[in-house]
Amino acid sequence: MRALRKTAPGPGLELVEVPEPECGPKDVLVRVMRTGICGTDLHLQAWDEWAAATVRTPLTLGHEFFGEVVEVGSDVDHVTVGDRVSGEGHVVCGHCRNCRAGRRHLCINTVGIGVNRDGAFADLVALPASNAWVQPADLDPDLGALFDPLGNAVHTALQWPVVGEDVVITGAGPIGVMATAVVRHAGARRIAVTDMSTDRLALARAAGADLAVDVSAGQTLADAQASLGMVEGFDIGLEMSGAPAAVEDLLANMNHGGRVAMLGLPKDRYAVDWGRVITHMITLRGIYGREMFETWYLMGSMLASSPALADAVSSVVTGRYPAHAWETAFAETGSGHGGKVVLDWTR
Repeated sequence: MRALRKTAPGPGLELVEVPEPECGPKDVLVRVMRTGICGTDLHLQAWDEWAAATVRTPLTLGHEFFGEVVEVGSDVDHVTVGDRVSGEGHVVCGHCRNCRAGRRHLCINTVGIGVNRDGAFADLVALPASNAWVQPADLDPDLGALFDPLGNAVHTALQWPVVGEDVVITGAGPIGVMATAVVRHAGARRIAVTDMSTDRLALARAAGADLAVDVSAGQTLADAQASLGMVEGFDIGLEMSGAPAAVEDLLANMNHGGRVAMLGLPKDRYAVDWGRVITHMITLRGIYGREMFETWYLMGSMLASSPALADAVSSVVTGRYPAHAWETAFAETGSGHGGKVVLDWTR
């Protein structure tokens, strides 16, 4: 079968032929239909310091995917051949303190599909059946491939109640845009989104943002507050950029008692105005991945009950390519413009 792999340490990837993966007794084997390209995949392609310290080669990349189950293990009783599934990319140990307490998203021994074990940039992927999320049979495959990053957006956006709150989102990448759609669906009052890309800010406006703040043009969140008629600062902050300047501007414009969920991963350490955090009594919470599997229930329920939300989430896909055109797809993803890029493994 085909697989897009890191065949050896160093920059680059190769689309190569490899043996089909084995389906263990607790596993399912999925014929991949769609995969999304994530920033993590770009790090692995470039082989930066993090990738070199994390990954053992050879490795098949890819953790955002949707496909059809073609084989189930002998111990599997809740997934059947023919089911269409998305995959939870974090494989947990099941025996650490957090796993045993039902907090699987906090597992200290988490293994990442496509990072620490072979992933879904391939015709077939094997994963634990407990990580396969069965989807409606008529779900659009592109939307099915978004459930991993959509889960990040939902996990971040719904950390605190947003009904009637003024929300600021720093970073209008695909997850920031999807978070915009989610907080709009959940009842936020005003939503401001910041980015340096006019294309991405246009996606955020289409997803429900009241104001798009182009920081490349010198616009700030103080300007946004004035434009929106605000006098007390934002109630909820969703940090999706990993950019120190964005975090600084966000914290400077939070209301007293404001709450900030931080998903964006920075490349380096940076200074934080802890005096403001303390005196303004701002709550900061780090977010990683999805709650297993509460976030998945929330995603499925919201999308099933709101065609408008499903359309807004789907609109984040701006690039679709056959699997053999992966180089072009990766280049578009790395451009910093546009939304999510999807690879079609049926072509």
